[in-house]
Amino acid sequence: MANKPIFKVLFMNQGKVYEIYAKTVSHGNLFGFIEVEELIFGARSSVVVDPTEERIQTEFAGVKRTYLPMHSILRIDEVEKQGVSKVTNMEGGNVTQFPMPMYTPPGQGGGSGGSGET
Repeated sequence: MANKPIFKVLFMNQGKVYEIYAKTVSHGNLFGFIEVEELIFGARSSVVVDPTEERIQTEFAGVKRTYLPMHSILRIDEVEKQGVSKVTNMEGGNVTQFPMPMYTPPGQGGGSGGSGET
């Protein structure tokens, strides 16, 4: 029987880049969100403690499923084996991209379509 895939998900949150590992990633039922389930973390029984992994593990403690905004996702990779989950600072200064709407209702903001156009 083939092994279940493991996904590495990189996303931005409050100026930091999060790297997490999960068994299931899908578009989910919420429009504009990526559903990430069954998060995987390293075993706590190891002697060497990585503070960055422990921090992210504490942040996601008890989380069964998380929904990440599509515009915050940097990358999703299917990997052979799990790596170390971590949180790192964003490189490149203090400029952050302004969140853009994924969908503009018809007839608003000069887009095409909608009932008010002639």
